[in-house]
Order: sequence, then structure tokens, then C-alpha cells
Amino acid sequence: MVRYEPRRRSGGGFFSVLLWLLIAAAAAVVFAGAFFFSTISRPGPSNEDKSFVVERGASGADIAAGLEREGFITDSLLFRIANRIYASNDTLQAGEYRIPAHASVREIVEMMSSGAALQHAITFPEGVTIAGAMRIIEQSDVLSGDMPEAPPEGSILPETYHVQRGMTRAALLQQMRTARDQALQEIWANRRADLPVTSPEELVTLASIVERETGVAEERPMVAAVFVNRLRRPMRLESDPTIIYGVCKQFPNRCVDGRLVNAQGQRRTIRASEIALNTGYNTYRIDRLPPTPICNPGRAALEATANPAQSSALFFVADGSGGHVFAATLAEHEANVRRWREIEAQRLAQERPDN
Repeated sequence: MVRYEPRRRSGGGFFSVLLWLLIAAAAAVVFAGAFFFSTISRPGPSNEDKSFVVERGASGADIAAGLEREGFITDSLLFRIANRIYASNDTLQAGEYRIPAHASVREIVEMMSSGAALQHAITFPEGVTIAGAMRIIEQSDVLSGDMPEAPPEGSILPETYHVQRGMTRAALLQQMRTARDQALQEIWANRRADLPVTSPEELVTLASIVERETGVAEERPMVAAVFVNRLRRPMRLESDPTIIYGVCKQFPNRCVDGRLVNAQGQRRTIRASEIALNTGYNTYRIDRLPPTPICNPGRAALEATANPAQSSALFFVADGSGGHVFAATLAEHEANVRRWREIEAQRLAQERPDN
């Protein structure tokens, strides 16, 4: 009897070997991937929280080398590979980063690719002049780049800005100008309809006088009301800060940081000759508003000027406690001035050495 036996296909051994090779290669890739992801997720060598600065324009290789040199990582190549995986297009953002102790390679890459850099506060006080603001910008050790040209008085919004190390001085100044423009647009749109100012620029100028006249936030609407009432009459504003600004602009040697000083550099009061001086800003000598703001008013002063208090007051004088007392008539005002002079006399007497 003849038996039939099917013929074995030639080459079956080759395909079997190839299949096993593919399986082995895939297993190797999975193992390598697992090993890689495990390695970049391990705690790093640094034993303390430390700052690291990514300079603007630095390459991934430069950053990796710096991190290894300062003890944040042990293998710069591993960092560069992780950077290619977790950071799009090898992009790590400039700034100062606070890297926690034992941060892994993966954590550092994700921190730098997301731009989670430290924020530094730079404060510009309400009522700062452009000269004062430019001094703050120039003296900052957080900012970088050359000093930009000074913008016009009243064109920035003074407040606290949070910036990353390495931000350029020009960029911050532009941010301050944009913030003022946005705030002014909003405040002007919501102003009281009967204000005796005809443009947003005039509002800023009047608000700058309000800002410099009082350091008491709650008084701003009343101070604004006095000046608004005077503009309606019309009466001259007769604001002492406009005298000081004009003198400082015309005679810089008489001032330090916007304050009048004597020959010894000590702060002094306004002289009678300065009250009589027409600098173009002195509102004892000019009608209506000065040609430009006398400082950079903050948002609160702008809002108070756009919506002043409902009052018939035309005068105010210091009350001896840091604030002011307001009056609707000259007689009331003169009585308030007498009380203020008595307070000043008592204060000077108490400060004399023989007391």
C-alpha cells in the first residue's frame, strides 16, 4: 500500500526564526523604553532646592551641560533625549527656575518646557514720575537689555508687575504702557457724563494732580470733586504739586526724587518766589490744566477722577492727621487754615531741643 505524505514547505524554518527575531526586537524595545522612562523618572542628585537660569537663546545642549555641571542631573545626553520627547521642537523657555531637591530629569524638562519660571515682583508706586519709573527699571537686576527711551509722563500704569528673570527692560515698559491704555479705555468709558474734561488725556492729567495731592486713598474722590468744581466755575486749581513739578522740571538742581530740597539736600517747603513762578505747570499761575500730567496716576486715582464725589467743596487743607479737611466757602477754608497753622505751631514747639 502506498502512503501519501504531504510535502513540507521549504523555508518554514526561516519564517519561524524571523518571527522570533521580531518578537525579541519588540521585547528589547519595550524593555529599553521601560528602562529609559524609569531612569528619567528617578530622583535627581541635588539635595536642596536651587535656582537655575535658562538664558534667552540657550540651546538644549547648553542647558543640559549647565544642569549637569551644577549637579541637577548626572547625564546630559539623557536630558537631551528626554527634552526631545517631552518638549516640542527642543524648546525650553528662558527664565529662572526653582528646581526642587531630587527633581527627576523628566520633572525638570516638563518644568522648563511649560515655562513655569519664577516670577519676580517689581513695584512702581502710585504717583511715580517717568523719571522715577525709569530709575526702577534701570536698577533692576532681574531685567535685561538696554534702557529704552523714556515715554511721556502719565503713559504708564504704576502697580506691581511680576516678571521672569531675563525679561527685557523695553518689554516691561511696553507692558506698563499697554496696561495704562487698557485701564484708561475702560475708565473713560465709565466716567461721569458731566465731567469738565474733554479727552482721556485730560483725565490722566487731572488724575495725576489728585494722586499727588493726597496719600489717603479714601480722600481721592473728594479731592477730585474739589478740582472738578473749580474747573466748572472756572477757578484756577491752585495745586501745590504742580508748583513742585514745574520747579523740578525747570530747575533740576532744586529737587531730589521729585521733592524740593535745600542746599544741604534736605527736604523743604515751597518758596514764595516759586509760587509766583510761571513754569507752565504752576496752576496758581495758569488756567485749567497743565500741559501734561505731573506723574503717573494709579488706577484708583483715575477711577476717582472719572467718578468724583458729589460735593460742593472748593477748598481743602491738611487736618494734621495725614488727611485733609474740605470746605465749600472761603470763610470755612480760612478757618481750617488757621487751625492747621495752630497744629503746625504746636508741633514745631514740641520738636524744639529745649522741650
